Amino acid sequence: MRADLTKISLILLTALFFYGCDAVKRVPDGKYLLTENILNVDGEEVTEFGAVSQLAQKPNPPILFTNIPLGLHIYNIAEPNPDSTFQAWLHRKPNRKEKLVNFLSEKQINKLDSSKTNFNDWLKKTGDAPTIISEAKTEKSLDLLKKYYRSFGYFNTTAKAEIIPNEKKEKRASIVYDVNRSKPYTLDSIQTNIASPVIDSLFNRTVAQSFIKKGNQYNATDFSNERDRLTIEFRNSGVYNFDQEYITFEADTVKTDHKANLTYIIPNREVKVGDSTKSVPFKVYTVNKVRIVTDYTFANKDRGVFKDSANQRGYEIYSYDELKFKPKAITDAISIRPRSIFKDLDRTMTYNQISDLKIFKYPNISYIEDAQDSTGTGLIATILLTPREKYTFGVDFDTYTSTIQQIGIGGSGSMLIRNIFKGAETLEVSANGSVGSSDDVAGNNAFFNIFEFGTDVKLSFPRILSPFNTSRLIRKYMSPSTNMSIGLSGQENIGLDRQTVNGVYNYSWKPSKIKKYSLDLLNVQFVRNSNSENYFNVYRSTFERLNEIAQEVNFDFIDDSIDPQLLLSQAGNIPNEADYFINGVINEDFEDLTISDDLRSEVLSIKERQERLSENNLIIATNFTYIKDTRANLFDKDFSRLRIKLESAGSLISLLSSGANLIQNSSGQSEVFGVAYSQYGKVETEYSKHWELPSGSVLATRSFLGIAIPFGNSNSIPFTRSYFAGGANDNRGWRPYDLGPGSSGSVLDFNEANFKIALNAEFRFKILGAFNGVFFIDAGNIWNIYDDIDSPEYRFDGIKDLKELAIATGTGVRYDFGFFVARGDLGFKTHDPALEVGKRWFTNFSFREAVFNIGINYPF
Repeated sequence: MRADLTKISLILLTALFFYGCDAVKRVPDGKYLLTENILNVDGEEVTEFGAVSQLAQKPNPPILFTNIPLGLHIYNIAEPNPDSTFQAWLHRKPNRKEKLVNFLSEKQINKLDSSKTNFNDWLKKTGDAPTIISEAKTEKSLDLLKKYYRSFGYFNTTAKAEIIPNEKKEKRASIVYDVNRSKPYTLDSIQTNIASPVIDSLFNRTVAQSFIKKGNQYNATDFSNERDRLTIEFRNSGVYNFDQEYITFEADTVKTDHKANLTYIIPNREVKVGDSTKSVPFKVYTVNKVRIVTDYTFANKDRGVFKDSANQRGYEIYSYDELKFKPKAITDAISIRPRSIFKDLDRTMTYNQISDLKIFKYPNISYIEDAQDSTGTGLIATILLTPREKYTFGVDFDTYTSTIQQIGIGGSGSMLIRNIFKGAETLEVSANGSVGSSDDVAGNNAFFNIFEFGTDVKLSFPRILSPFNTSRLIRKYMSPSTNMSIGLSGQENIGLDRQTVNGVYNYSWKPSKIKKYSLDLLNVQFVRNSNSENYFNVYRSTFERLNEIAQEVNFDFIDDSIDPQLLLSQAGNIPNEADYFINGVINEDFEDLTISDDLRSEVLSIKERQERLSENNLIIATNFTYIKDTRANLFDKDFSRLRIKLESAGSLISLLSSGANLIQNSSGQSEVFGVAYSQYGKVETEYSKHWELPSGSVLATRSFLGIAIPFGNSNSIPFTRSYFAGGANDNRGWRPYDLGPGSSGSVLDFNEANFKIALNAEFRFKILGAFNGVFFIDAGNIWNIYDDIDSPEYRFDGIKDLKELAIATGTGVRYDFGFFVARGDLGFKTHDPALEVGKRWFTNFSFREAVFNIGINYPF
């Protein structure tokens, strides 16, 4: 009953809010609130984004799928003059202010006034001011519409507008725009009038790439693109003084029957001589000298005298103080070369390469004409570099609570050292640690009884360190780097007390702005579980399922001192009794128990899973990653991203040890330092695509396919390299590790497998201010394939198993803080492959089974 009353109250409050708000509350008398724009072109209504976007005024936007302008209502709640309103209220009754001052204080009353003003400002900023029809803006819309269609060759376009008041609702009106385009013009003859021989030659060399073609409909965008193309071509061919403004077009449309005769016009360069100017032909310039200042700052820019200098392959390197960089480390990051033709592209690449060093701030690059060059076509390039601080430190402290620990205290620290060997190298050192209190740790009465630590060291070189010459394959403009890192981490009284050592030797380079390659020549990981006996205490869901099986077969302990009713859950005996039961079932030691083949198979799976999750791992891998990302910047909403990763583990050590007699364990696996090394091949591909829609909304999609196949020395994939499904960045209808494998509906902890498919799509739309909404659909699952798992419900045996894709649908809210996005998504189980066939669709589609996911930034 209480829940019903709450729902009814919310509905009534919502209804009162929307219907009680007056949309025209802030519309002055004699004015109209714009409710609709209707655009008719040649007698037909159009909604094309390009045309509609020309309208200078648009109605206040409604919430998606409704006609409610929520932003307008929010704005109308705000008072026009909150400060004067508060003061009027404060002095409306005699002695009111005096009483409030006595009860509160003068300072608190001022804070109340300020708070009210700030709240009103927030309402105005979050909401949308009413769009009041303006005749001036209506005329502006007509001008913009005519210009828009004329840019497509409709030179005789006419337009008119009519404001139509709403007869049923006061102070509301719509605007009807009528546009008549007539017949468009097409391009007929194309001629050139180019004064400089150099420009004429370059033009003719690339004329086949022109955006302007005879017979095409006139389009202003083509002319803009052609200007950009020619300017880029000329300035990357040595024409230093050329600018886009030199290119003009003349179209003759007089008595041509809707055809335009076009002429390119590119005059000579105008040079100022005294009080007059003269016309001189454009010439191709050469960069005679490249001067580099390595310690430029605002403080020393006027010192004039350099203390140190060097010459590296024609580059002149200067320093106001002692030179702190090896010359080659600097020149390798500079694409502008002495005695080379001037190219704008070289300057752009130099900006990017120096920024990639992470040693200097954004550089200043300028050119001046070389006064000593007798040909008058020489340039001097000056590159001013400002070093960043050599040392950067960071410290962070946290307190937290979780299901593992009642309270925890953690801290981390980091140090970055730049130019450590004077070759623009960077050294990063970080460490973290935490202590916590947990009631689950047996035999430890100390308050802080769980511990975790980690440390990482990374050394980066801005070049490829290899015994082979890679300069022809990986050019210096690709910002090559060699990265070496090592990391250590450990746990005590957390899980299986995992201890990990990682080591990576990596090459990375960027052939272009949108492409990046990364090669882990050596990627080593050693994982040691020092408390594997604690497995069933950690993976309680696995133990509970084992206990259920024991109850089903009426299992009783051999030891009469143990109460049979406790079964496996006898406190303090979980690991021993669980192992005793598992081994007895597998070895068929319990002759008096009737155990079905299905239950025996399930117990065997639990045993195999226990061994896989608690075993120590040695992974020696090589992997290669290719990324193509077309996103221009953080504000780009229309882009794609492709990632392909190939990984091979164990093959190198298998090859090197082929002649050695390595020790083999009981399973026949070769061991190195007492640990069986992992051997597998892995392929991953991920593709995401974002479309910005005309409404400003975004449709985002992602697909992922990954498979890891064990072979040779392994029959399964290490837990750290396997796949899981579910969670805030995956299938949001399931919690992390809860989904799959296959149709098993496993109730075990941390479900993982070696084959994964994931498909995601979401529609992102604006709600109000910084609040955005989303509708999403996620599909995917994990399976076992080509490994030691034989259960059909776990395995992927072909296309028919795609019916086991789990599908989640849902909605969410995001708040954009500018530098990050906080999000909450509610996912519903729409198709659950764990259920019986015929009952999978919408059976668990309920708030009770839904999963609420919290995340930072977008999931893809």
